[in-house]
Amino acid sequence: MASLEEFHEDFLQSVLTDADSRGLLQAQSFFEVVCEDLVSVGDLTGNYTAAEYIKKGIEVYGFDYDEDRKILTILNHQFFQDNSIQTFTKIQMETKFTRLKNFLNKSIEGLYRDMEETSQAHDMAFNIYKYFQKNNLLRVRLMLFTDGKATRSQLELPSESIENVPLDFRVIDISYLHNIYESENKSLVSDIEVNLPCLKVNGEDNSYQSYLTVIDGEKLVQIYEDHGQKLFEQNVRTFLQFKGNVNKGLKITIEHKPEMFFAYNNGITATASEIEIGEDGNLKKMKNFQIVNGGQTTSAIYAAKRTSGIDVSQVSVQMKLSVVKDLNTQDDFVSKVAEYANTQNKINNSDFFSNSPFHKDMKEYSNRLYAPAIGGGQRRTRWFYERVRGEYLNSQAYLKNQEKTSFLLENPKIQVIDKTLLSKTEIMWLRRPDVVSKGAQESFKRFAEDITELLEKDNLAITESYFKDAVCRVILFRATEKLVSAASWYDGGYRAQTVAYSIAYLSELVINSGLQLNFDLIWERQAIPAELLEMLKLITEEVYIKITHPASGYANISQWAKNKMCWEVVKEIDIDFPAMDEALFVNREEKNYKAKESRDSKALEREIDNQVFVLNVDKNDWKTIFAHYNAHKGIRTLSNMQMGILEKMASGHIPLPSEKQAKILCQVYNSAKSEGLNLS
Repeated sequence: MASLEEFHEDFLQSVLTDADSRGLLQAQSFFEVVCEDLVSVGDLTGNYTAAEYIKKGIEVYGFDYDEDRKILTILNHQFFQDNSIQTFTKIQMETKFTRLKNFLNKSIEGLYRDMEETSQAHDMAFNIYKYFQKNNLLRVRLMLFTDGKATRSQLELPSESIENVPLDFRVIDISYLHNIYESENKSLVSDIEVNLPCLKVNGEDNSYQSYLTVIDGEKLVQIYEDHGQKLFEQNVRTFLQFKGNVNKGLKITIEHKPEMFFAYNNGITATASEIEIGEDGNLKKMKNFQIVNGGQTTSAIYAAKRTSGIDVSQVSVQMKLSVVKDLNTQDDFVSKVAEYANTQNKINNSDFFSNSPFHKDMKEYSNRLYAPAIGGGQRRTRWFYERVRGEYLNSQAYLKNQEKTSFLLENPKIQVIDKTLLSKTEIMWLRRPDVVSKGAQESFKRFAEDITELLEKDNLAITESYFKDAVCRVILFRATEKLVSAASWYDGGYRAQTVAYSIAYLSELVINSGLQLNFDLIWERQAIPAELLEMLKLITEEVYIKITHPASGYANISQWAKNKMCWEVVKEIDIDFPAMDEALFVNREEKNYKAKESRDSKALEREIDNQVFVLNVDKNDWKTIFAHYNAHKGIRTLSNMQMGILEKMASGHIPLPSEKQAKILCQVYNSAKSEGLNLS
């Protein structure tokens, strides 16, 4: 892992590179990068909105509203942008918080009435006013971001109250961001103290220990109130509101028959990295606690207590707790527990997208493919696919100076693509700008659904051609952002929505023409052709005008952009384009033929890879796997054909496996590995 200083250097470069590539102010990029990190660990929801408003005595950069917990968070920052870590002083902190409080007080009094209606700050002030008027708040947080380092006293600030609502103060400094990086998107839940009776299920020789316990509704509410979405395994959706029959049943049981909740409900499944058992045999403390199944149950009990005012003290919830101390296997274990556990609502395969072969394929192409050298340079570079936050920095952790220099030249910061950015650019091109406007979480969810559906139809869909086209869509996105930021007509608001709708409009034009955009041309140039940029200049201006003048009944522009009706209106924009260079587009049949060639090539590579992999597995491992499944110890049951091939491989009767045999043996090996079998 990188030190705090190394992380700070990388973090700063990330912000500066992001700002330059997208045409943003560096402070704007800093704000967005930090917000996305906080969303990844549950400190903010995907509904956060950037909205800058600076006046005398007032300074605010955005807000967030957690609908489930009814928590309003108002955001400010102190971006030092210094090569060394600066100290965030008490005076700086107090000044920033005072300006946030001034904005909050004025918003409660109706500040929105004196603001420009088309500004995002107006939407922010109006929403805050509305939350207080409708008593939709259980807590308000004033939150400061900084790339500096705060003292312990600044991180432990006493709460106040405003309009009889608790008011908390929170500082997110570089040390906290470093902790997020070190956790690699795992839960940052600190030690949770409890006093629960528990029963140990298995012995010490297992790779994990399991415990059965019971937790009461009040304690569960307190834990969720303190930690929110951090508690939940991020790849599985949590609360679906009281809409489905199961959820209605939960509410009825909690309200009218709380003593029967234990009998009616499946309970929750959780994991921890460490626990502490007291002398009385009770469970006293849990570290890195995560609920991998039962988020719906937890949120339902919380909502019953906080939203409906129902007494949950008589509700008892059974909990199965697995303690996994080996950090190297923890991710896979948590994912498998989440996948195999019983669920109260149907969970789609897309909810387990983190385990999708999509990431493996993208990473493989990322490592293997070089982008064309441009600008007369001789050095070729790669586009680095970062599935997990911090992967790019981790790849440099143990490199010597010369090796690190070479790595950075070959994998420049500007060519790092994370899954959040990729999902956003892909959904734009799939013509769902309304989904993109709902935030990163919604984009990622839709992207996961689309990719899962695609792979179910064609497991060879993620080809070299797909990877290159996806990179080109990232290039298109960044170029469009930069174009909007620099436009004379742009006044500083709704850039994200303008870009999303503009790219979707371009995609719609291309689809309707019967052609395909020539992504090969963009890949070869590693840039958007001038003719296409001119086309985008016309599109972005018209789109901006259209979305900032919403239909009747939609005074809030941000909400209007999230509505599918907005996309229907934008699609009707009629633009008279000048004659375009034919090289910008290709015939659809030609593109489909190239895609088929790419799939055929991938199929051949996969067959060879499977055979090589099987031959490289230690013979004793095949014997171990066969003994495991032959004794019926596996989570899954193998078919007679699978067992037959596995037995022959274990006994040495398959010197060279066929393509079909190799495929089956690979599947069996990976299954055994995921079940915790100790293989070399």
